[in-house]
Amino acid sequence: MIKTILIDDERDGLEDLQDLIKKYCTDINVISVFSNPLEALAAIRRLNPDLVFLDVQMPGMSGFELLEQLSPVSFDVIFVSAFDRYAIKAIRFSALDYLLKPVDVDELMRAVTRVKERKSGAKFSIQSALHNASSRTGIVEQLAVPSTEGIDFFNTRDIIYCKADGCYTTLYLTGKQSKVVTRVLKDFEDFLSESGFFRVHNSFLINVSHVKKYVRGEGGHVVLTDDHEVDISRRRKEEFLSILNKI
Repeated sequence: MIKTILIDDERDGLEDLQDLIKKYCTDINVISVFSNPLEALAAIRRLNPDLVFLDVQMPGMSGFELLEQLSPVSFDVIFVSAFDRYAIKAIRFSALDYLLKPVDVDELMRAVTRVKERKSGAKFSIQSALHNASSRTGIVEQLAVPSTEGIDFFNTRDIIYCKADGCYTTLYLTGKQSKVVTRVLKDFEDFLSESGFFRVHNSFLINVSHVKKYVRGEGGHVVLTDDHEVDISRRRKEEFLSILNKI
C-alpha cells in the first residue's frame, strides 16, 4: 500500500478526492488529510508518506512553498490545481503529474499508475519543478532540467537554440557547448515561449536575443550568434518578423 497524505485548503475538494481514491485507487492508503498546509508540513515530517496529493494554491503557504520547506523531497507528489498556468508549465516541464479540479477519475487513476511505475528520478523532477516554478511572471532566467544523474541548470541567456532529435532535444549553448536532454522540443517551446524563445521551424526553437541577422527569402533564414543558420518556415515568418520588430 502507498502511504498517502492529501492537502487542499478547499474541504469539498478534499472530500471529493478522498472519495475517488477510496473507490478507484485500492493501492492508496490515505493516512491523513489536511486543509491547513502548516499542519500538513509537520505531519509529513512525522508520518513519512510515500505520496502526497498537493494543492498548488493555498492561503498562507502554496504547495511549492511547502515543498521548499521539506527540500530535498523524499516522496512522490501529484499536484492538484484549479488553474495556475505558470505552476502547471513548471510541473509539465519537469515531467510530473498534476490534476485539474474538478478531478477526473480516469486522470486520477493514470497519475497513480505512473507513480507506481516511476523510478527514483522523479525526486529530481520535483526539485527541478520547484526551481522552475520560482518565477511568477513566466519569464525563465535559469532553467532546471531533470536528468538521470540529477538536475542540469542552464541560464536561458546562454541557450542559443534548441534542436529536436526525436524524443530528445539538443541545447546549443554559448562557448560552443551543447547538451542532449530527454525532453521533446514542444516541452521547451511551451515553457520558454514567454522568455524570448520562438519556434521558427518544426525542428528549431531559437533564442531571439541571439539573432545576428535575418536574410529575406520565401521564409527566410536567420544567422545566430554562433554563426549557425536556421530556416524560418513560411507559416511562421510573419509572426517571427513581428517579434523581431519589437526588439
